[in-house]
Amino acid sequence: MATIAEQSTELRLATFRLARRMRAQKADEALSDAQFAVLGALYRGGTQTLTQLAEREKVSAPSMNRTVNCLEETGYIERTADEVDRRKTNITLNDAGLALVKATISQRDAWLTTRLRDLSKEDRAVLARAAELIGGLATQ
Repeated sequence: MATIAEQSTELRLATFRLARRMRAQKADEALSDAQFAVLGALYRGGTQTLTQLAEREKVSAPSMNRTVNCLEETGYIERTADEVDRRKTNITLNDAGLALVKATISQRDAWLTTRLRDLSKEDRAVLARAAELIGGLATQ
């Protein structure tokens, strides 16, 4: 029987491999994982400032500014001056960015659905329970 430390290692490696395979499924393959993470943050959290995005992604403001500049150049986001504090700039997902995120979500769901169909009903039930547990671990 594996120790808790060994189980931790196995779980970490399995989740990293799955996450890598999922990240590879995206509607615009030219985007980096960091760029798509910003689009995802804007999709889930709505309009944010550069500082908010940098804090969320745990990167420096200059690094986030480069990422946001690239996303703006590719036409996926827009920057607007904050109506209350003109020193701040709000970053928003535009229609093209929204379409890209939705297409990527759909592609990732389809990829995973195809893989799950190959499993038995019992194995899918185990994974459903594991998803609940992993989700709980991720929020601690």
